Amino acid sequence: MSVRGMEERVVWIIPLPFIPPTSIEPCPSSVGHLHVTPQQSGGGTTPLRVPGSFGLGSQTGICYDKSVRGNDLFPNAPEPESAGAEGPDPDAPQRQPLAARMRPRNLDEFTGQSHILAPGMLLRRAIEADRIQSLIFYGPPGTGKTSLAQIIARQTRSKFERLSGVESNVADMRRVLGGAVNRLENTGQSTILFIDEIHRFNKAQQDVLLPDVESGAVRLIGATTHNPFFFVNSPLVSRSQIFELEPMGEEEVLELLQRALADKERGLGHLKIRAEEEALRHLARVSDGDARKGLNSLEIAALTTAPQADGVIHIDLAVAEACIQKRAVVYDGDGDAHYDTISAFIKSMRGGDADAALYWLAKMIHAGEDPRFITRRILICAAEDVGLADPMALVLAVAAHTAGEFTGWPEARIPIAEATVYIATASKSNSACVAIDKALEDVRSGRTLAVPQSLRDTHYAGAQRLGHGQDYKYAHDFPDHFVAQDYLGAARRYYEPTEQGSEKKIKERLEKWRSQIEALRGPNPAAAGQ
Repeated sequence: MSVRGMEERVVWIIPLPFIPPTSIEPCPSSVGHLHVTPQQSGGGTTPLRVPGSFGLGSQTGICYDKSVRGNDLFPNAPEPESAGAEGPDPDAPQRQPLAARMRPRNLDEFTGQSHILAPGMLLRRAIEADRIQSLIFYGPPGTGKTSLAQIIARQTRSKFERLSGVESNVADMRRVLGGAVNRLENTGQSTILFIDEIHRFNKAQQDVLLPDVESGAVRLIGATTHNPFFFVNSPLVSRSQIFELEPMGEEEVLELLQRALADKERGLGHLKIRAEEEALRHLARVSDGDARKGLNSLEIAALTTAPQADGVIHIDLAVAEACIQKRAVVYDGDGDAHYDTISAFIKSMRGGDADAALYWLAKMIHAGEDPRFITRRILICAAEDVGLADPMALVLAVAAHTAGEFTGWPEARIPIAEATVYIATASKSNSACVAIDKALEDVRSGRTLAVPQSLRDTHYAGAQRLGHGQDYKYAHDFPDHFVAQDYLGAARRYYEPTEQGSEKKIKERLEKWRSQIEALRGPNPAAAGQ
């Protein structure tokens, strides 16, 4: 059976229960459809009028004859028509949420994402010229990923197929990919495959896409709210251009809300609505860059507010606040928002901005972050960034960690905030962190030093016979509890104290001790390059 021609005949044979036949006659109603005349007890035959059935020996079946037109071996099934339906339901679009009805139909209607869609930008030029390659759109909800894919579907001359990472399975993927290969071989028409929520596919499912993306049989457009470098297979990422969509600005969301109020065809323009600018700005601000959230909240306000005596629906600030209520903070427990927020928290403490650090802390508390996750990062910051400039920072961080484990939310917010403010406002020094990294680099590079004889262990019998511990000087037997002696066997300098906070006193003391040790060691040409 051929499936590559413009019109071929495809036959499916479905077995039926046994009916002993004595003759097979073509069904006159359709070429290729047969019917069976079973044996009767009186010796005669009575045709069994089952169009498309036939019998062979002891087997009986139904033969379906179907023509394959065009290039799709698996064409999309037609939508079932309701009994008695006279045509499309004119009210069907109005049953969709406002955000779905107001999706942009072309690039001119698309709002936001000017960093990738402004005139002259790469992605816009590619869409307008229908030169789309494999793409992955990545960003938070409500930023236009699906809308952008639908715009591409309208403007492209390629066959546009859509799958969902939530609903589709491997069989669906193979059906679409098989049709794409057949279409490309017969007509040269390429296929764009859009996969919404592509991060929902596991590794095995994503691997099914790889051969056809690699060969160019399909051009992939994936949409995801998760970082594709973590949640999409590396081979697919390396063959795709990644475009990150940013949360929409307040003014951009406000523009969409005003457009929806004015649009009589798809929006709320058919209603008599008077919306105060203060109310619209509140919706735009609290939607947190999510256009879908803002539009759907506006629709709730319009449909649930009773008209006034003049028949006008009045949307004021109180109505807007009731319709959008509490903002859902964009924060995922194991994704970008999780790590981006903790990164901003640490960098704010390091930079000395206590207010910014408290905001990022509040965001994590509001999202229900594990307090131990936060306090572990505070511990790290206290040791790495404050260090010896204020050793009490580490003590307070440990105390906050312990208190947080004992109390949990919401009380844990108090000791954790205390540690956050202390570390953010403390003197900073990373000298200890830099020093240990320099020493580790020496060890890793293979420049291992032998332990000097005077410092070697002497607790076991025979150690003195080996010369261990000879000439060792016990520091507490000397003035100021310090004595100059060679503790390393080579000239090395890793720790460079700063003059920040209490480390200034450490620097003064260390310089005095180092001068005595260097005087004892004397000139060391071999150490000159260290």
